[in-house]
Amino acid sequence: MSVSERPGEPGEPGEPGEPGDGVRRDLSDPVGMTPLSPVGRLAATVDRLSREVRAAQAEAEGRALIELAKGVLVARLGCGPAEAARQLAELAEQSRATPLEFAVDVINQAARDRVSEVTDAFLAATAAVRATTLEGDPDDPHGPQDPHGTGAGERDGTVAESAAVRLRAAESGALAADDTQAVADALLEQALRPLGAVAVAIWSAGYDGALTLVGSAGFPPAEAARWRYVPPDVATVARCGLTERSGQWFASLAGTGLPSVGRHQYPQGGRVAVPAGTGGRIHGVLEIAWPVPLAPQPPQVVRQVEALAELCAHTLESYTPPREPGQEPRVIPDAVELMDLADGLHDPALVLVPHLDAAGQLADFRIQHVNKRFMDPAGRPRAVVGGALLLEAYPMAAGDSELFQNVERVYATGEPFRARHLNLTALVDQVPLAAVADISISRHGNAVLLIWRIEDETARLASLLQHAQRLGRIGGFEENLLTGEITWNGQLFDLYGRPHTSTPVPLEELAAHAHPDDAVAIGRFLRTLLHHRRPASAAFRLRRPDGVTRHVRVVAEPVLDTDDRLLLVRGACQDISAQHWTEVALAATRDQLAHTEQQAVERARLTLQLQHAIMPPAQTPLRVPDLQVAVRYRPAETEQLVGGDWYDAVMLPSGLVLLCVGDVAGHGIEAATSMVVLRNALRGLAVTGAGPGQLLSWLNIVAHHLTGGVTATAVCGLYDPARRTLRWARAGHLPPVLVRGPGAEPLPLVRGMLLGAVAETAYEEAEAELAAGDTLLMYTDGLIERRDRPVEEALAQLLSTVRPTPNTLDQHLDRLLTYSRSDTDDDTCLVGIRVG
Repeated sequence: MSVSERPGEPGEPGEPGEPGDGVRRDLSDPVGMTPLSPVGRLAATVDRLSREVRAAQAEAEGRALIELAKGVLVARLGCGPAEAARQLAELAEQSRATPLEFAVDVINQAARDRVSEVTDAFLAATAAVRATTLEGDPDDPHGPQDPHGTGAGERDGTVAESAAVRLRAAESGALAADDTQAVADALLEQALRPLGAVAVAIWSAGYDGALTLVGSAGFPPAEAARWRYVPPDVATVARCGLTERSGQWFASLAGTGLPSVGRHQYPQGGRVAVPAGTGGRIHGVLEIAWPVPLAPQPPQVVRQVEALAELCAHTLESYTPPREPGQEPRVIPDAVELMDLADGLHDPALVLVPHLDAAGQLADFRIQHVNKRFMDPAGRPRAVVGGALLLEAYPMAAGDSELFQNVERVYATGEPFRARHLNLTALVDQVPLAAVADISISRHGNAVLLIWRIEDETARLASLLQHAQRLGRIGGFEENLLTGEITWNGQLFDLYGRPHTSTPVPLEELAAHAHPDDAVAIGRFLRTLLHHRRPASAAFRLRRPDGVTRHVRVVAEPVLDTDDRLLLVRGACQDISAQHWTEVALAATRDQLAHTEQQAVERARLTLQLQHAIMPPAQTPLRVPDLQVAVRYRPAETEQLVGGDWYDAVMLPSGLVLLCVGDVAGHGIEAATSMVVLRNALRGLAVTGAGPGQLLSWLNIVAHHLTGGVTATAVCGLYDPARRTLRWARAGHLPPVLVRGPGAEPLPLVRGMLLGAVAETAYEEAEAELAAGDTLLMYTDGLIERRDRPVEEALAQLLSTVRPTPNTLDQHLDRLLTYSRSDTDDDTCLVGIRVG
């Protein structure tokens, strides 16, 4: 079967029309058009002629491949052309292949090029698939497939062989084409349409990084004309392929957000952009478009596309861009002209030419020429460097500086590279010598010009000094006392607010430009410097011509000659205005902080005195028959945290004992005064004989209405010595703890909201009977509270601490304060009673 008889491959876009009618109809035709109308007959004729032209082209390319295979057989068998044709036909018949397929196989075996490698890889992959298909599934009841059937294995082999034919046919068409447009047509028809592609674009990369569309197929002519030229640095799909050596495979053009040719025709289709280069140099980009999103492709297809890009590179290598009318032809300089150019430069320069390996790949760059201004970082003469390979002369160029990689990239893409303060390292006798240089790399024809300027140490230090003076707002001066010559740098002119063309101010006239109050300090400075001839400094207020006053510090030293006579004075002036005002602000802040701190200390002292006056740390023991009463108050360690904890233990006129502890929210004088109000109010209310629940209800009204809206917690109890019972209530406070024998438990909770939260509320009461030897403890949260533990764990720790009961109640309370694990630095109140 000849190439013209090749059936359409799967995935190739079908033509609209009825099956088998042989006529392609344009969907844009009017509805009333029929094949028998004049327009229909004309369209059918054009379509038929187009198919005949394509078939003729395919047949010609097939004949070219067969003739090339005959030439291979003539060379190998040593026979004539007729014998070679007969051998080709017989061998093709024996291998059950068409003459074209067998011819491609012969060419692949003889060429061993990129196309043959791609074909071998494709055949190997399809052979593995065919072997797996023929072996079959061991669990399949039908067993392995018939090797002579038309299963998937045979179809894969046919696809592989057709892929080889397509690649060689595309190569033949590209080599026979007289321009890049014909190459694009050949690639699309012979190799890309069977892969499902619908359009192809061939871009040529210019020396300035611009892209020119030199050939396209499948895109509308108007669209191709609109994309004829893409300026440098414009991000497109083709630009991505130019910068990425391995190419770019985009599943969908819309997902990239990049513009490209045909984006309106195939917005959701896949795109591929592969660089077209040979010998390490990229000449352009091959861009392929699909009509639908592109799925990940197998490695065999990727290699096919890379092989097609290499075919384009050979065409682009000899491509000459057309000239506009009146435009002079561009002359590409060769290495000799570039050497003359390098010799005319005032900077050190190297002319590099590519050095290819045996496979034609870029391996290194030869230093073709070293100009007269060249300075080697390692100090080697020009003759040692000239003629050597770049990586041999400078092996560290492939290191952190990436100098070699940048040269390689410039040679490949043509885009120049420039960098400042690049670290260069050279090896001399295995000792690394480093230098800092400014680098410029550019491609000229087939050569690369590398320019570097080694940074002079003196110039570098001068630059550092200049930047230091600018950042420090320092200006330097020098005054020759013999000749009267005065030298200022630019920073000093700026400091004085004078133009650089004005006359500098002598030291003797310094007081005339300063504030009158600073005349004494300036006079002392000049006397020390000029009369005593010693270094001196002074600070003064400089009044500039623009009316601005700056605070300046001047430092100078005398310079004496060999006869110990004063020759000149050199020094510097620094603008210290910002420092001066910062010091003024800091002084004011220090004074304010000292005043605030003194107020805080006095406030804390008064708060502590008030708290101790009402609640001393230890109170005179309350004498009640058959009952021990003890209280403890531990203030906060930090004076600023003096809080509102309070306690009370008092004998009422009714013979009952009032026991209570509470905690006002907050710290400081406000909390302490609120604590005094609540404590005294509870004492006064207790003489009414009301129960603890009623007392807390009244105290809640006091907290809500009479103390500025404070909130507090409290626990209140009335102990009856005659009955040994305790009636108690709580307002959001921790319950009392009863220690009886070896055990300790908190009293059962009763309901009660904290004080001051609402205007009116009721509090539930409970009663507990005490026995001889029982100990009851009331406390505030400062005894147990921890930042890293919940209250339940802290209460359990307290219960384990109170169980061993000492001999006396005072010892018991002291022991609880000593072993308290609280870490909140809060004040603590503790009230305890022991029966019997």
